[in-house]
Amino acid sequence: MLTLEHLAELVHRHRDALDAEVTEFQLGKNLPHFPRTPAIMGVVNLSADSWYRESVCLNTDQAVRRTRSLMAQGADLIDIGAESTLAHATVVSPKDQWRQLEPIVETVHADDGVVSLETYDVELAEWALKSGVGLINFTGHAHAERVYELCAEYQAAIIICHVQGDDVRNVRDLQFDGDPIDAMNKWFETEIQRAHSIGVRKILIDPGLGFYYANLKDGAARVRYQMEMFLNTFRLRKLGWPVCHALPHAFEYFGEEVRTAESFFAVLALLGKTDLIRTHEVAKVKAVLDVIKVF
Repeated sequence: MLTLEHLAELVHRHRDALDAEVTEFQLGKNLPHFPRTPAIMGVVNLSADSWYRESVCLNTDQAVRRTRSLMAQGADLIDIGAESTLAHATVVSPKDQWRQLEPIVETVHADDGVVSLETYDVELAEWALKSGVGLINFTGHAHAERVYELCAEYQAAIIICHVQGDDVRNVRDLQFDGDPIDAMNKWFETEIQRAHSIGVRKILIDPGLGFYYANLKDGAARVRYQMEMFLNTFRLRKLGWPVCHALPHAFEYFGEEVRTAESFFAVLALLGKTDLIRTHEVAKVKAVLDVIKVF
């Protein structure tokens, strides 16, 4: 059970990481310099296979309405994708994905918003960057260097996701040698150095808590891991870059109240000093953020 004693021990053991300095940059002309205050990333899914039904849009008109609704609710930027990360989901060609995504990109830009593209595909990332997308939510690893080159060329930001496999669709067991945070720090340090040496100057890191690893199918094991990662986020910030988290659902525990799960996990994420929160429930998470700011 999570207690104040647990939080106190965590702070005592890693006090040196609490005040880590994180590189600041601007994601869009209408956004403040990031990450002086936590930001919210709303989700628009164009894949019918996506698990979170409330974020699924089956046509362009639905996607445009959801995009504008999320921005009105307080989303600082919009993350779009047209292929589910579920292992059994249909594989969608980059061309077909872009056909669905391009009108959404145009809408967000017309509304002076900031759009992020979730993908592990190099070709799709290149099309998006050419169209003015300023942030790639990169859920792959096999072609990382080429994606870094593209982000450097277009002076775009990138979210480097921790992936144990070629991409989010091809992962098996999540394995660490020792403390997961220490191991992840080493992995991210290598990737950050690669990206920075190529010329990428706007970087976020994402531990990949929403990825479907085979050995985290048990609800208790998965939720315990996710909670620990949220609370330990401040230790990852020692790398010098802001941290992004996708909020999970814990359906086994929340059941028919599953749409409230992201609000709960948002509290843990913010306590751990998460800089960018990716959520399907923007209004709920925005309320959580506003309340925490009051203290």
